[in-house]
Amino acid sequence: MKIKEILKLYFKYASVCTQSVMEYKLSFLLMVIARFMIAFCELIAIQFLFSGFTQIKGYTYGDVLLCFSVIQMSFTFAELFGSGFKSFSGMVRSGEFDRMMLRPCSLILQIMGNSFAVGRIGPLFTAIVTLVLGIRHSQITWSIMTVWTMAVMIIGGMLLFIGLFMLGASFCFFSIQDTALINVLTYGAKSHGKYPIDIYGKGILRFCTYVIPYTLIQYYPLQFLLGKTRNWHLAFCPLGITVFLLICYFIWRFGVKHYKSCGS
Repeated sequence: MKIKEILKLYFKYASVCTQSVMEYKLSFLLMVIARFMIAFCELIAIQFLFSGFTQIKGYTYGDVLLCFSVIQMSFTFAELFGSGFKSFSGMVRSGEFDRMMLRPCSLILQIMGNSFAVGRIGPLFTAIVTLVLGIRHSQITWSIMTVWTMAVMIIGGMLLFIGLFMLGASFCFFSIQDTALINVLTYGAKSHGKYPIDIYGKGILRFCTYVIPYTLIQYYPLQFLLGKTRNWHLAFCPLGITVFLLICYFIWRFGVKHYKSCGS
């Protein structure tokens, strides 16, 4: 399929999912408000923390807000577009994935289009508010390069989380059930990623560099963005997420190749 046809089909999937959710407008509104409030409470927690401190390991209130907004946006966009992978175990158990394999269409496209999580936009509003506050309180000199850095951090973060969702779905080929480890790596990263990773110590920093590369979309480009280093190469670190995404894709393909129907 051509890219134009893929995008057209995906947006058709997304439109159907959105119309389905909007059939229950009150439920949708309450879901958005609830998710907004949960994310907003995390912002309030940061506010309370900095009411007693001016800095955390050299990072100011504005620095942490920028960090939080990047992770929040990345995770929200990943859930918006990739939540189909999060519910993949249900597709396997119900036999829905078997039906998908019979269709002359990309499996990834079908899975991503199967669950366009428009209800996840609540935290996005919080992330936008946080980003505005972070820009106001930070001392960043904005330029084309810093805007680029911020943009690729968000996009790279989205691809990282989608890759993790895909990795979790790959394990379902062999275990049928969801794996708690992936939830730790995704929701745990979202929770702890609102602060620069190096505040947790060198061990965590190494793990988040060489095992699950969170630092490529957070710590390293953040150093350049905040002016803590003049090494402009760090602004391109998020591009390295494409390698991680390819690894997740190959694991996914391995799972598909060895998939056996669960008999539902």
